[in-house]
Amino acid sequence: MKTKAGKQKKRSVDSDDVSTTRRPKRAAACTNFKEDEETISIPEKSSTVETKKPHLVEEEIVAIELTASLERNDDQPRPNRRLTDFIFHDSNGVPQPLEMLEVDDIFVGGIILPLDNDIEKEKGVRCQSFGRVENWNISGYEDGSPVIWISTALADYDCRKPAASYKKMYDYFFEKACACVAVYENLSKSPDTSLDELLATVSRSMSGSKFFSDSSSIRDFVISQGEFIYNQLAGLDESSSSSSSSTKKHETSFVGNLVLVSLKDESSKLLKGLSNVSLRVHEGDALTSDQPDDVLEKEMKYAKLLQDEEYRKYIQKPRSRSTLTSAANKFYIKINEDEIANDYPHPSYYNNIKEETDELLLSEPGYKVDPSDLPYMTLQDWALYNSESRLISLELLPMKPCADIDVTIFGSGVVTNDDGNGFCFDDSESSTQPQDPHGMSIFLSQIKEWMIEFGADMIFITLRTDIAWYRLGKPSEQYAPWFEPVMKTARVGRSILALLKNETRAAKLSYADVIRRLCDLEENDKAYVSSKPFDVERYVVVHAQIILQLLTEYPDKDIRRCPFVLGLASKLQDRHHTRWVIKKEKILQKGKNKNPRARMASKMKPMEATRTCLINRIWGEFYSIYSPKDSVEEISEEEEKLEEEDENEEEDTVREAVEVQKSHSPKKIRSNSEKMEIKWDGEILGRTNAGEPLYGKALVGGKMVVVGDAVIFEVGDQDETPAIYFVEYMFESLDHCKMLHGKLLQRGSNTVIGNAANERELFLTNECLTSQLKDIKGTVSFEIRSRPWGHQYRKENIIADKLDRERAEERKEKDFSTEYYCKSFYSPEKGGFFSLPRNDMGLGSGFCSSCKTREDEEERSKTKLNASKTGFFSNGIEYSAEDFVYVIPSYITKDGVHKDAGRKPFIRYGRNIGLRAYVVCQLLDIIVAKEPKRVDKTSFEVKVKRFYRPEDISSDKAYTSDIQELYYSEDTYILPPMAINGKCEVMKKNDMPLCREYPISDHIFFCEHFYDSSNGSIKELPSNMKLKFSTIKDDTLLRAKKGKRVETDEPDSPMVGKPDEVPKAMRLATLDIFAGCGGLSYGLEKAGVSNTKWAIEYEEPAGQAFKQNHPEATVFVDNCNVILRAIMEKCGDVDDCISTSEATERAAKLDENQKSTLPVPGQVDFINGGPPCQGFSGMNRFNNSTWSKVQCQMILAFLSYADYFRPKYFLLENVKGFIWFNKKSTFQLTLASLLEMGYQVRFGILEAGAYGVSQPRKRAFIWAAAPEEVLPEWPEPMHVFNNPTGFKIPLSQGLDYAAAHTTKFGAPFRSITVRDAIGDLPPVKNGESNTARAYGGSPVSWFQKEIRGNMSVLTDHICKELNELNLIRCKKIPKRPGADWRDLPDINVKLSNGLVEKMIPSGVVNNAKNHNDYKGLFGRLDWQGNLPISITDPQPMGTVGMCFHPEQDRILTVRECARSQGFPDQYEFSGKIKDKHRQIGNAVPPPLAFALGRKLKEALHLKCSLQHQS
Repeated sequence: MKTKAGKQKKRSVDSDDVSTTRRPKRAAACTNFKEDEETISIPEKSSTVETKKPHLVEEEIVAIELTASLERNDDQPRPNRRLTDFIFHDSNGVPQPLEMLEVDDIFVGGIILPLDNDIEKEKGVRCQSFGRVENWNISGYEDGSPVIWISTALADYDCRKPAASYKKMYDYFFEKACACVAVYENLSKSPDTSLDELLATVSRSMSGSKFFSDSSSIRDFVISQGEFIYNQLAGLDESSSSSSSSTKKHETSFVGNLVLVSLKDESSKLLKGLSNVSLRVHEGDALTSDQPDDVLEKEMKYAKLLQDEEYRKYIQKPRSRSTLTSAANKFYIKINEDEIANDYPHPSYYNNIKEETDELLLSEPGYKVDPSDLPYMTLQDWALYNSESRLISLELLPMKPCADIDVTIFGSGVVTNDDGNGFCFDDSESSTQPQDPHGMSIFLSQIKEWMIEFGADMIFITLRTDIAWYRLGKPSEQYAPWFEPVMKTARVGRSILALLKNETRAAKLSYADVIRRLCDLEENDKAYVSSKPFDVERYVVVHAQIILQLLTEYPDKDIRRCPFVLGLASKLQDRHHTRWVIKKEKILQKGKNKNPRARMASKMKPMEATRTCLINRIWGEFYSIYSPKDSVEEISEEEEKLEEEDENEEEDTVREAVEVQKSHSPKKIRSNSEKMEIKWDGEILGRTNAGEPLYGKALVGGKMVVVGDAVIFEVGDQDETPAIYFVEYMFESLDHCKMLHGKLLQRGSNTVIGNAANERELFLTNECLTSQLKDIKGTVSFEIRSRPWGHQYRKENIIADKLDRERAEERKEKDFSTEYYCKSFYSPEKGGFFSLPRNDMGLGSGFCSSCKTREDEEERSKTKLNASKTGFFSNGIEYSAEDFVYVIPSYITKDGVHKDAGRKPFIRYGRNIGLRAYVVCQLLDIIVAKEPKRVDKTSFEVKVKRFYRPEDISSDKAYTSDIQELYYSEDTYILPPMAINGKCEVMKKNDMPLCREYPISDHIFFCEHFYDSSNGSIKELPSNMKLKFSTIKDDTLLRAKKGKRVETDEPDSPMVGKPDEVPKAMRLATLDIFAGCGGLSYGLEKAGVSNTKWAIEYEEPAGQAFKQNHPEATVFVDNCNVILRAIMEKCGDVDDCISTSEATERAAKLDENQKSTLPVPGQVDFINGGPPCQGFSGMNRFNNSTWSKVQCQMILAFLSYADYFRPKYFLLENVKGFIWFNKKSTFQLTLASLLEMGYQVRFGILEAGAYGVSQPRKRAFIWAAAPEEVLPEWPEPMHVFNNPTGFKIPLSQGLDYAAAHTTKFGAPFRSITVRDAIGDLPPVKNGESNTARAYGGSPVSWFQKEIRGNMSVLTDHICKELNELNLIRCKKIPKRPGADWRDLPDINVKLSNGLVEKMIPSGVVNNAKNHNDYKGLFGRLDWQGNLPISITDPQPMGTVGMCFHPEQDRILTVRECARSQGFPDQYEFSGKIKDKHRQIGNAVPPPLAFALGRKLKEALHLKCSLQHQS
């Protein structure tokens, strides 16, 4: 009989079918309930039998009826009941295991109760025997606790507590169910785990069961039940696939899971004897070979059940143990420190300058917990030490929970989420270089125990404190020598195990035999101790606990009881060391951390953000209303999915460029049927364009309405909040209706800032309407608010705002109407908030700027011929003959037929292959349709002549040519006007601007050659070809051509200065916060708009790198909270500063020289930076930690800098996940804070790859500009890049906004390839450490020439070293595009240490289908593709696994990663290799920063132009 795991769908009861149900003998006399002549009466007033003992009935259906009215979910199609005090038995009344149902009829007897847990047992109904049982199920997988269900023909029963006489038999079955749940939990979390790790994890989770004596017995039990576990979990796949869409489905597929199959196979080995003979004792019948297959299968099942029952009796049988075993289970023998001292380094002390958080901050103290219930985490870069901070051995700790431990050991490290896979300490899965994990640095409370688990090729070591279990990763560099003896002992233990396993019987080897064989090991063997038996025995005995842990927990009982194990245990006891009592008990998580690092807690714990009162109020008020539990969560599932798609996307289905979504249609006003008096007050002020009289005032129902007021309309449904409109003008229509025209004043909660908005603030919009005055429902108190701007007015504004809030609160308490105010214009179409157009508001002149804007946009969107039909207009651009234009590439095909941009597969990180830049053409003629009577001005086509790009000819040509070079051709095309998408310029090379820059921001090309597409030849332009080029527009170039002197800032500079170059002294004085190595500052400065005078960076290596590249800047390598406190103290504004005592103390300790260089308000024009992004990034899976929450508070400090300094401009940069973090509340509060300060604000997401770098890197930006400044536009994407539609930011009311369109379907220039970026760099070996070398050749590509500049020495062309196994794997990865781990041969590899490892990484194959085949892991780059996203720690098994050079067997170098970010070769990085990778991975790509800077400069020029015009 097939059983399904999981609760089955309830069936309706057909009572006519009851009589046919097979019954046990002792119930055979009972008849059908319906056929009984006497009717059983059930009192209506009571649903239970009011007796202390359960009511006794003989029929199941009677029991169901008696408990029916108690059942709360009695409307279910099939009854559900609870069953207790039960026994399962056969037809003869003999108790049987529930699984016997597969081969025989099983019945049940017990107390039936309603399913409610609060119903007492005495109120149930006992039914001595009923059934038969049709089915049984195990549920509770998601809850972590099994629930056993049985089904009869009439009902389903939740089996709770068996009868005392049946307890042993049922407990055994329940433990099997527990094993199923434990395996389910582990595989759901880590489907690619190994069998050894699975067994170890399940043993730990079931260790609290009284059913088993130790973990080895649990392991044996789980292996014996492998087939049972497999069948139950496989059943989950079937039930999940057949369930409805509303049913929650598990994500892991169990049927094909290799670990689960391996467990099943191990179980089958124990039962292989049954394949030849099946025993069945049934009335003396014997099996014969000619019996039918179904009978043989049934007999086989019966034999297995009998054997399982014998196994149950065996493990439940009380057994006497030897004195040695008994002692081992009661006591743990302490390792003597003096005896192992010779194997460890000389005494040393823990030294770490990093800030560390107290582990106790990660828990909620005061609760008693079982050690098995503690969370699991991973600890990297760790060290252990005693109360004096002296480094100490792990061996001194007990390997079992013990009472009264007299050794106190603490630890420190970087904690991250435990992924369930552990860490291989034989370096089989990781680089030998120390990792630079992105977690939280913590110090541990006292370590209570540790364990070591051995697998076929893995060793896992786990520590336990009272707070958590910590699986150990790489130790710190300082502690590594102290960890090596533990590793050596583990290798010795593994060698001993191999010796025992190689014998036919482990008992053949005595204790002395093993010692002798260890002496015979080769010296290059990592397990080698000595050739002298005395030294080997000493080592084995003093380190015995680790070796015994391996051998006594091994599944093979012959090894567990072999002479060597008994002899070693005896010798350990004979040393008369201290014995600790082994004692399992619950832990009370309380008390103070006694770690010596705690004395430095004021320095080491994460510092709370220093903030101004305004920022504290805005964020504090929000969280006082919307508690974190209710509305603040980590990155939403939607955003996690978007992040994963961004990093792993292979293809994109979007066919059109992303466009800004237009605002929805105006609100529908509900007409007012009530009669009211309406009359004009005052004279006619003028007339509309239609001749309608304009008025300034009107009496509506006795209330005065004036132009510039705010009025209320009821809109939409009755439940919808009334809309508020600003009155622009009022007029009387030609049909004598009194009308008004107004603009919507949007409530803040209906904008992108949502609940973070001030409830009294309204935002003017472009949504306008014309309505009758009679539909007005009232007016509101409304003010167009204006506050003086600047840091010098902060205190004045703070007082005014405080009085305003107090007044509003007072009015609210008195239930007065709300007083609204408006100070910003909200445009969802432009993705921002802007200064009010005060000069155009409330003029009463009949003019509406919103209507004019809408009319202009409609006109711009039209495509139409000009009056002379020699040109046309499209999207606001006028095209004429001889113009050079961009043509969408899908319109230019060999057959001349436009092909839609459909789906194309793209290799991960090579996803730009196949994308094409715009085709540059020259407009030759406008072909108008020959239909004289037709007046449609869109009925025309255009004739163009094509220019070819180098990439149109070959990839090699593209690599060696200038990206702005074109080739003239005689190829012409006739296209529809919608194929044209912008204009550009084509010049002679000599006429190109003298100052060319990277990244490219101008639409300029040059042409010197002719391309013949018929034969593929390239020639010089023939003299008879009369090509009309674009005219020269560079004034500097014109002056140079006329022989006039051209002045430059630097006399020796080869580059000629541009006329719009801003002198450094006139640039914006900039403060860069969270500056990193300076990528953002570098790009902004190169754009000629910023002069970074100050920078704040917390990490020393990054701060040093900033200094090296920005020598004129003052760099504060300190906590930004300390610096802000010091600045506000310096200016005497401590009353407006909220900071910790630590920040105050550290600020006071700054020396006078530092304080004198601190910037003060009035000196800073521009603040930019990116608050720590680990908490916001989907690539950081530890983002729900306390540390990330503290990091996210850095946004408060960052905003407080803006509040206090009030610079002209403010720029925030972060990962895309910042938008969605905390259900968007962090993003919304940031906008709300800037708006409260009075800033204009714009937000958007940009793809760095579209601005000239060779990697995908999406970043969120928020611009803020002072009210009188011009808010910068977003830069135009210039390079094709297969960017998905992740640019959209959801707003409100179904709207969303994209700052830039996708360039997947075309852009002015091609993407930058891997060969463009790094093809000129010389080859280096694995682990190269030489930081300076010669280039060895000239730059080839345009990108290389720009990025290399004048550098003659190549720096930082160094790479992390792959360990032996990963280097072998790397060499086996084919040197072709897209090759990765799937191309590795499925073989074993013998390493130099003698270990045999799998070529294909363990854990990858098993779950590849659930992770997009892990595409890219151990991946080799494609020369024609793009580089992977730059991360802080490139490694083949990391988040971004494609990190192998296209042709060399190594990881990408630091310089190659820097080029992928657009850093020029002159840019310097500081610290160790991991520091340099971190600086690059955290940086803003300079080309993207440059593009933003160009737009900022345009905004400054535009402001100057507007001022001159006024």
